[in-house]
Amino acid sequence: MILSDKINATVAIVIALVIAVGIGWYVGRSSLPMQMTSETAVEHSIKHLDSKYQCPMHPNIVKDKEGSCPICGMALIPVEQDKPATKKEKKILYWVAPMDPNYRRDKPGKSPMGMDLEPVYSEGDEGESLDEKGPVVKISAAVENNLGVRTARVESGKLWRKIDTVGYVDLDESKVSHIHLRVDGWIEKLAIDSAGDRVKKGQRLFDLYSPKLVNAMEEYLQALRSNNQRLITASREKLTSLGVSKKQIDQLKKTRKVSQTISVYAPQDGIVSMLMVREGMYVQPKSEVMSLADLSSVWVMAEVFESQSAWVEIEQPADVELSFIPGRTWEGKVDYIYPSLDTKNRTLKVRLRFANPDEILKPNMYANVAIYGGAKENVLSVPREALLRSGGTERLIIAKGNGRFAQRRVVAGMESGDFVEIKSGVSAGEKVVTSSQFLIDSEASLKASLARMTNPAADEDKNIPEEKMADMLTSEKTIEIKGTGVVTRLMIDHAMLTIRHDPVEALGWPQMTMDFATLEGVPIKNLAVGDAVEFELMAVNDKYLISAIKKSSRKQGE
Repeated sequence: MILSDKINATVAIVIALVIAVGIGWYVGRSSLPMQMTSETAVEHSIKHLDSKYQCPMHPNIVKDKEGSCPICGMALIPVEQDKPATKKEKKILYWVAPMDPNYRRDKPGKSPMGMDLEPVYSEGDEGESLDEKGPVVKISAAVENNLGVRTARVESGKLWRKIDTVGYVDLDESKVSHIHLRVDGWIEKLAIDSAGDRVKKGQRLFDLYSPKLVNAMEEYLQALRSNNQRLITASREKLTSLGVSKKQIDQLKKTRKVSQTISVYAPQDGIVSMLMVREGMYVQPKSEVMSLADLSSVWVMAEVFESQSAWVEIEQPADVELSFIPGRTWEGKVDYIYPSLDTKNRTLKVRLRFANPDEILKPNMYANVAIYGGAKENVLSVPREALLRSGGTERLIIAKGNGRFAQRRVVAGMESGDFVEIKSGVSAGEKVVTSSQFLIDSEASLKASLARMTNPAADEDKNIPEEKMADMLTSEKTIEIKGTGVVTRLMIDHAMLTIRHDPVEALGWPQMTMDFATLEGVPIKNLAVGDAVEFELMAVNDKYLISAIKKSSRKQGE
């Protein structure tokens, strides 16, 4: 009997162990997948969101499947689903006065009214919309690629003062000869057919018949026959003064025969740039017969903007290129700087000299000119195409990485060639956008930019002279509003007080407690906490200041 009871107990224990093991195995098996697949509700909802496809150039075009944009034909790209943001520690951008948002500091302190400055934080995540100097926008890599965004680094170093301008080719006046006669007479046997003919030095140009020259030669021959040295010398000098060359006088002395005509020869090589006579014409000493020009050297007359006039110096190197001869450059130098500016164009005329042995440069040709001034040391520069100018401001788009771009206000300096100096606003090594920056700038302008929120007029109020304050208070921008209330706090040293005022219908203000600043000269020393007052507000550049205040026997709410 006892043995049977022991056997029954043993069987019951074994059955209980088997059941316990089975239950544990089942529970463990069912809980393992739960642990492996545990996820938050947000992650689960994002996981099962429907995929969307969007046009990178027209964000309003959104479809449920792949395809092309019906407007521009570009391929649609998947829309990135918003992922739960990981909370990061917020960064303090600056410290601001509670009563004056235009009073900012880089560290904690007191406002001019004695109040503690309050911190202003960034949004605290990777896609923050503001940095220390301007608004930030973020675009996807696909959109960035489709927009063709290109960047360049802010360079630090030398910036050469290169002046790009235009000019025209002109004759080198030091190589121009004008043919004038010293006696009157008639042109015979003209050897030049037309302007543009090429001549060599010593080549006969024309023959001249002049009775005055014939008489002078007769006198010289008579002097020779008389053997009177004084007469010979005087008559020879007379022929020289009338334009007869030494070679022609020696020939006359040798032949002892007077010719009725005398030949005129070219004094230099060149071309006939101007021909004013024809065969048989009567000419006088005041008449210009022709002009000869040597094109082996030419001038280029260039004009330099007034802002760049201080860069130009004599003997500086210069280059010239012609649009119809690409790839060829003529090298010359600055020959002369004219002393005054053009009154209409406000430009300075500069004369450049270039060698022209093959005479490709012809007078009156237009040319692209580059003048090289000295270098400016330790300059921050960016490509000129990266600088945005609008509304009296100058901006750059800074590439911050990971598809983030910041709008940055800068101060630009001189421009030289394809680069522009940046005096402040950026640091060496930063990347700036050089293409598609207008689209990014437009997007950044829609953000809540610190620069947009700042009231420029409020910044100007801080330094307004006292003598101009009365004029501002009576200008069209001032509005007077009356109100009543009870003084709850006085800050006499800061010309401020706190009033629990009744509703102000003119402004739509309900009954509430506010701090007010007073205009200079408004007495508040005779007030005490708890006094019922009547006051007048004056709006000056979007600020409401107390222009008058007095005690009142009325109670608040009456």
